Amino acid sequence: MTGAQASYPPVPSHAFPKDLNMNLSGHTILITGGSAGIGLAFAKKFVELDNVVIVTGRRQSKLDEVKAANPKIHCIQSDVAKSADIKALAVKVAAEFPKLDFLMNNAGVFVNRNLSRPAKDLDSLMEEMDINVGGTIRTTSAFVDLITANKGTILNVSSGLAYVPLPSSPIYCATKAAVHSYTISLRFQLEAAGVRVIELLPPAVKTELTADIPEGGDFTVITTDVLVDATIKGLKADKTEIRVGQSGQLYWMQAIAPGFINAQLWKGSKSLVPPA
Repeated sequence: MTGAQASYPPVPSHAFPKDLNMNLSGHTILITGGSAGIGLAFAKKFVELDNVVIVTGRRQSKLDEVKAANPKIHCIQSDVAKSADIKALAVKVAAEFPKLDFLMNNAGVFVNRNLSRPAKDLDSLMEEMDINVGGTIRTTSAFVDLITANKGTILNVSSGLAYVPLPSSPIYCATKAAVHSYTISLRFQLEAAGVRVIELLPPAVKTELTADIPEGGDFTVITTDVLVDATIKGLKADKTEIRVGQSGQLYWMQAIAPGFINAQLWKGSKSLVPPA
């Protein structure tokens, strides 16, 4: 590369023009994986902010519980790992919620894995890829025309581990790095269409997904309330990458001292690797 030296990590290309400051009310919002954890926390907040909110999930029983406790949330059973489910979801939403202008790709799974032994089920190795990466890509493609027509927003949930991996969960971290890269390209391609493309990079959040991560020491586990509040501030500030808590630290440490931060995360997560 000639000319000025490129910075690393890459800095988002721009903030949105200030005449596009985001109003967080009056939207129609679809959240994948919204029946629990981070997705449900955002669904409740967006309803509170006077938006129409639809959530999806794989288990109808869980969605029924969400609906009973939160009557204003619309619930649709759909699995982001299944193309047929996503196609059916897109048709249903376009018919029933044609003003959809906010897609939050949130569905994800997290697995600690031991890579030093052969997997008993090779297909299971791809579960995180199929859901975390494939689900984001397929769902975005299925809804891109509707979001574009409504000059809307796509928010992809990745992780601070997109910048530097937690070695105990190698495939999960690889999926989040993939989502990070995909989101940057998507942002460039949809910029001329007036579609916001935002990436949310949470740290460890207290949910069922992160139950095995020890609190204290090298890890700071935040609540969903803290994550939601920080994200709302980031959206109002028109940030393209919203790094919360330790995600910001990982961003800079990978640039300044990559060997140190990689070693620290390995030290802190070694006990989480399943036994051989």
